[in-house]
Amino acid sequence: MKILVCISKTPDTTAKIEFTDNGTKFNEAGVQFIVNPYDEWYALVRALELKEAGKASHVSLITVAGADADPIIRKALAIGGDDAIRVNLNSSDPYSVASQIAKAAADGNYDLVLTGKETIDYNGSSIGGMVAELLNRPYVSLATALDAEGGKLSVNREIEGGEEAGELSIPAVISCQKGMAEQRIPNMKGIMGARTKPLQVIEPESSTPLTEIVRFEMPPAKAGVKLVSADDPAELVRLLHQEAKVI
Repeated sequence: MKILVCISKTPDTTAKIEFTDNGTKFNEAGVQFIVNPYDEWYALVRALELKEAGKASHVSLITVAGADADPIIRKALAIGGDDAIRVNLNSSDPYSVASQIAKAAADGNYDLVLTGKETIDYNGSSIGGMVAELLNRPYVSLATALDAEGGKLSVNREIEGGEEAGELSIPAVISCQKGMAEQRIPNMKGIMGARTKPLQVIEPESSTPLTEIVRFEMPPAKAGVKLVSADDPAELVRLLHQEAKVI
């Protein structure tokens, strides 16, 4: 079984977020970028575990981005994986990104495509479903457990108030979340080996974006806190009636 793991470059969660050009562009100055945690900790690590268990023969990584994503790809390769593909396209449109991934998955005859449940910058959760539709493959979202046996995949996923267990045939597409695997820290051998692992850069297929970002806006600043003396319940009641907002 050949596995293709989708990874994305995202800002570190501690990065200071600012926008430029009248709110139309994200200011990358001084921002530390990382591998999207859902892609790295869950999708990639589970793919590696399946290979280590003899249930997968090859694990490739893919990202749709410009050359500035190459260091992120190398970081992911340091954790594991046999090689990587970078589609040379900068796009914030999920359909365009999914189209490129689906084409690469079909061309490479990958049996299983794994994604994180979402990226921590756009939080769209749409790539996995789009890739599955474009490939005409079964899809499971928000998976917390995955195993393979005899051409079948057994998958657990969260549902409202519980967990659902199912089985599906290969080839398939699955998005992964917490519970799928445990985070791995790359060791020195992995870091050194990542420098020489194959990184194929391919030009994008023609696709028409379906969405565009018009403007970014920061959330409103938090209002100040009002402290009410324990000896003044009447003031608390007044504030609750006149100033408190029900969300």
